[in-house]
Amino acid sequence: MKARTRKGAVGIGTLIVFIAMVLVAAVAAAVLINTSGYLQQKASSTGRETTQEVASGLQVEKVVGKTDSNKTYIQYMAIYVSPNAGSAGIDLKNTKVILSNGSVQAVLSYQTRAYTNGVVSNIFNTSLEAWNNITTASTEFGIIVLQDADNSVKQNYPTLNKGDLVVLTVQVGNTGVFGKGIPPRTKIIGKVVPEFGAPGVIEFTTPSTYTSEVMTLQ
Repeated sequence: MKARTRKGAVGIGTLIVFIAMVLVAAVAAAVLINTSGYLQQKASSTGRETTQEVASGLQVEKVVGKTDSNKTYIQYMAIYVSPNAGSAGIDLKNTKVILSNGSVQAVLSYQTRAYTNGVVSNIFNTSLEAWNNITTASTEFGIIVLQDADNSVKQNYPTLNKGDLVVLTVQVGNTGVFGKGIPPRTKIIGKVVPEFGAPGVIEFTTPSTYTSEVMTLQ
């Protein structure tokens, strides 16, 4: 029986097909490499942003209120805030304070001129710039800087970072956020919302009677 033989394809046509296959494979490999590199960078960027979003934020240390002279309504509120542990810098200029008494909700923004930095013997001294320069009490808050070792909480660009402690000044009465103010037995909820990161939570119910002009609410 005659043995069967096979011959390989030869010629210029075969060479062209081979070169075309090599080129297609090279283009495909380049596309895969570029895509994988882009996805790696995107994943890394997303990871950093997610970490920043989760780790960053504000913490409400306490809320203190001051009533009118008759102890009828709380008219001023001092909100003590600091950054969360490991938080990136928080720009207070782009931070909002949201307050609600169940029937009225207010959103307040930082008033640049309402800023006090230095030793303060009385937080509720209304002659301080942080109170006195609030031009629209129902929509603005001020800043009193209590602790800022690196001078990052500047008037025009107040950035809260590690170790900083400030007071956000809010006028809730005397034509402020809640008209006459906050009466006894009133539940207040709200948030201090930074540009990114976790917000600081405000939630308290005022006492049944106001026995002193200044009291800790939260």
